[in-house]
Formats: sequence, structure tokens, C-alpha cells
Amino acid sequence: QVQLMESGGGLVQAGGSLRLSCAASGTALRINVMGWYRQAPGKQRELVARYTGLSSTNYADSVKGRFTISRDIAKNTVYLQMLSLKPEDTGVYYCYANIFREYWGQGTLITVSS
Repeated sequence: QVQLMESGGGLVQAGGSLRLSCAASGTALRINVMGWYRQAPGKQRELVARYTGLSSTNYADSVKGRFTISRDIAKNTVYLQMLSLKPEDTGVYYCYANIFREYWGQGTLITVSS
């Protein structure tokens, strides 16, 4: 059973930056598909950024140029560097992994104040 542990959320002013981390445990296999989703209040969960393979990525249009996903593949860990944060980036950010099935982290809250 894969478990995902997120860290790095919090409160930040608009224009600020944060870095999220997510470490996967419970498997000795390499997890190629990992990434981040978010859910804003009253909205559906949406993709932020994820690895679709070893090095291929995709990003939501709303975060392109501001957010960067990276990984330590040996540690099954992904990171999300977020710059120029906006109030509309507020929400719960979930780590995601897919290895034979989907796994989700518990979520970490990010609040961007204007």
C-alpha cells in the first residue's frame, strides 16, 4: 500500500512563493506518474502539474511559467515550486501517484492572501 506524505503548505501573501514536497512510501518500485492536484473552495479538484512519465510533464495553463514540478526519482519524491502566487491559487493541494492504481495524499492547505 503506497502512502503519500505532503509537506510545505501554509499562508503566503500574493506574489510570494512556497515549495511543496511529497514523499511516497510503501513500495520498492519506481513511481513514474506522480504530481499535484488542487481543490479550491466550492470547485472540483483539478490538475496542477504532474509527471506523466520519467521526465515528461504537464501543467495547468493557469500555473505555467509560475510553478515548476521536479522530482527525486530514487526517493519517489516530487516537489512543486510555486512562484508569484495569486489568491486564486488558494486551495488544498493533493499529491497524486499512480502505480497500478491511483493514490492520494491527505492534502495540504495553501492560502494566498491579497
